[in-house]
This record gives sequence, C-alpha cells and structure tokens, in this order.
Amino acid sequence: MTVPLIDIAQLEVVFGAGTQAVRAVRGVSFTVARGESFGLVGESGSGKSTILRALVGLIPASGGSMRLDGVALAMKRDKALRRRMQMVFQDPYGSLHPRQTVDSQLSEALAIQGMADVERRIRTILDQVGLGPRFRFRYPHQLSGGQRQRVAIARALIVEPEILLLDEPTSALDVSVQAEVLNLLMALRHERGLTYILVSHDLAVIATMCDRLAVMRSGAIVEELSALHLRDRRTTTDYARTLLAASQGYSGA
Repeated sequence: MTVPLIDIAQLEVVFGAGTQAVRAVRGVSFTVARGESFGLVGESGSGKSTILRALVGLIPASGGSMRLDGVALAMKRDKALRRRMQMVFQDPYGSLHPRQTVDSQLSEALAIQGMADVERRIRTILDQVGLGPRFRFRYPHQLSGGQRQRVAIARALIVEPEILLLDEPTSALDVSVQAEVLNLLMALRHERGLTYILVSHDLAVIATMCDRLAVMRSGAIVEELSALHLRDRRTTTDYARTLLAASQGYSGA
C-alpha cells in the first residue's frame, strides 16, 4: 500500500481556553499523494488557512495527527523538515521584509538552510519565476503586487522543497495579474514535480489548479470531490451547491 506524502487525521486546532475557546479546525482528515495538487475551499473563517499554518508548524495542533511520508510531525521542526515544506502567503507585501532587497531575502533563505552556490541559485530562480536579474537588487516597494508574489514564490522554491502550501496566493492581486501567477505556479509544479495544497475561496482557481478538493465549513470538511466533479457541478451537499451558486463568474470551464 502506497503511503501518502501528507496524511492528516482528525486534526483539531483550538484557540483560547475554557469558555473563550474557539475550535477553528474540527476533526479534519485528508491525504495528499506525491505530485498531487489538493485544494481547500470555503468561506472566510472556515479553517482553511489554519490547517496550512498547523501543517507548516506556525501554530500548534490541539489533537489528531499530521504525517509526512508516514512520519508524525511534531511542533518543533528540524531544518531538513522545514526545507521540504514551504509556504506562500496571501499578502506578498506583508510576507517580504520591506527594508531588504530581493537578493538579501533570497540569500537569507539559502543561509538558513546552509545551502551553497548562492549566486547560481539566485540567478536561476529569478529566471524561473519570470523576473530575471534586473529585479535582484530592488526593494519590495519598487515592485508591483504580481512581482512581489513572484519573489515570495522564488523565496519558497529556492531551498528546493517538495511541497508548497499556497494560502490564497492570488487573492491580493489585480485580476489581470492573477492568471499570470497561476500559470506560473502550474508550470513550476510540473517542472519540479511539486506537491501543492492550495487554499482559496475562488472555485475557478481551485478547479484550474487542483486534482481534488475538500469543501470546508465552520472548521470541518463537509465534502470531498475531484476537480472534474466540481467542473461538472456534481456536488453532494447543499453547502457546496451554495458556494457554486455564489461564486461570481464561475463557469466550470
């Protein structure tokens, strides 16, 4: 039996305690195969981003288990494990240091992982994300939103991870730029054999980017289906059908 690359079982995340406790993630279970792109979709506050943050080790899980290649993930991650799984955040400006150049931020990522051949790696990754050498010594405020997100993707990929966790990677961008970034992410996945977990409230993005998806509501998964079934509008829950109906401009094409 093939062990999934990512295996999340009965995951619980609780913020606060006692009467102030909030169950942000409630018994969530799913698996992701190596090379697959898996989507989490739902309304704001449904727990999607919280799952990514627990998976990457930014917040603690309150219960359940998370496994990578069959090995349980503890809260404290060693350098090798952090390298295997990188995250790209929603706000490309907020995730970049405003007083560091692109070169400094890419160099720092390599230094943290103890990776050599810095010059070649920086030149290569800037070319791969469609920026090139002229952007290397610019600051975030000198870049457009789409360019900043390309830098954020470059910073995640420069340490050569297996997995990218993508938290609404295009929602802060202009509509004209969103498709460019999504096309870049799809190309990089195939070129590098990456595994993606993508969080989005946009069903069109999920249908384009993902092989399978889970629909979340109030911290729990209410339905899991393939992207093909989503495009064909073959959902089994009223909530998923409501999301489809509410998704403006979603054609399933």
